[in-house]
Parts: sequence; C-alpha cells; structure tokens
Amino acid sequence: MSLIEFVNDTPFWLSLLIVTGGAILYSVCLMLLVRYCYGVDRLSLNNEVAGFKFAVVGVFYGLLLAFVVIAVWEEFRDNESAVRDEAKAAVDLHRVAHALGGVGGNQIRAKLAAYIDDVQEHEWPAMSLGKPSESTAEALDRLSQEVFQVQPQHQREFALYQEALRLLGVITDNRTERLDGADGSMPGILWLVLIIGGIVTLSYPAFFASTSLGAQMLMTASLAGLVALSLLLTLYFNFPFTGDVSLSPAPFVAAEGEMGQDWPEP
Repeated sequence: MSLIEFVNDTPFWLSLLIVTGGAILYSVCLMLLVRYCYGVDRLSLNNEVAGFKFAVVGVFYGLLLAFVVIAVWEEFRDNESAVRDEAKAAVDLHRVAHALGGVGGNQIRAKLAAYIDDVQEHEWPAMSLGKPSESTAEALDRLSQEVFQVQPQHQREFALYQEALRLLGVITDNRTERLDGADGSMPGILWLVLIIGGIVTLSYPAFFASTSLGAQMLMTASLAGLVALSLLLTLYFNFPFTGDVSLSPAPFVAAEGEMGQDWPEP
C-alpha cells in the first residue's frame, strides 16, 4: 500500500494509533530488551558519551523534521489558496459572462456551472488518490472553447472579453496547481531519510540506563510519540486532498450558490 492509499483508506484515529503506537512500542521494547541483555550498571557507563551523541543526532533530526513540516505546511496553504482563487475566479467569470449577455454569455455560464459541478463530483474524489479527472478536464475544455468563440463587437464587449480570458487563465492555472499538489510534494528519497532517521533517533534511548525504569520508559515513550506525531503531521499535510484532514470543496459549493442567483439581464 502506498502512502496516499494509506492516508485515503485509513481513518485518522486509526492512523494515529498505528503510527504513534508502533513508534512507542518499538522504542520502549528495544530499550527494555537492551536493558535486560546488558544490565543497568553496564549501560550506565554509556550515559555520558551516548548523551553527547544523542544530542547531535536529535538536533540534526529535529531540524530536518521541522524543515519538512514547515515546507509541507506551506504547500498545504498554497493549495488551499489555489482552491479559493479558482472558485473566486469562477464567480467573477460568471458575472463577466452575464455582462457580456447574448448567446455567448449564456453558453459560458452554462459551461462554467457544469465545470463547477464536475469539480465537486468527479475531480475531488480523483484528487484524493492523487489523480486528475478526465471528465473535469473535458468540462474545462468546453468552457475554454465557449470563451474563445466569443466575438466582441464594440469597446465595452472587448474589455469584458479581455477580462473573461484573464479569469479563464486564473481558473486553469489554479486547477493545475492543485492537481500538482494532490499526489504529494515530498520525493520518496526524503521519506526514506525521515523514516530511517526516525528509527535511529528512537533507537538511541536503548543505550542509556536510568535507575528508575518507569521514568526511563516514560521519557522513551514521550520521545517516540513526539517523533511519530510529527511524521504523521507531515504525512497528512503532504497529501492536502486525501484523508480526514484534507481540503474540502467548500469554496466551490459557495461559488455555485453565488452563481445560482437570478440577476436582471444587462
């Protein structure tokens, strides 16, 4: 199962339980196993040296993880902005088409409404798997053809037509941006580094020994839980249209409501 399939098919609470529980179980069990095999007295001799090395590893991995979380969060916000901008451009194009009037303006509004419906019904489920929708692409092509077929007759219509072309470009560009982000922005090699780095970081508590077993278990579990939560946060932000923590088509629903208003003919 790929990461995007895992996020799409697994409820958030179960993902939280699997990732966090697995990390805590691995770290605590490894610590108990090493403690049982070598004993507290022998492991205590490593505390000073292992502590220095763990500080270096922890800082390095913490900085890397923080950088990745910030990067995927910014990508998440960019996709959120793209959705809003596309929906707002659709409403503006609908109004410009209404001002154009005539058969051309009516056809643009009809094709635009069909495109908005298709985005909600077909493209959003497709983006949850990181894929575009062919039917939505065809709906956008039909809308583009209607805009291109308009032949302005005087200066007012020419100005409106120029604005319609600009808004069509905004819709197309923002759709491309959200499709680019649907399948994740992090390359596989970065995931590999994060996972291996997390395993190494969670393995280090096994080289320490505290006279209080309960305190050491609590500290180890806390570290594992923090690392696991950060990785889970990165995973969900990396796929902004997938899973329970995802961007919704609410801006398009609102745009559809605005486009359904009855306006007097220009």
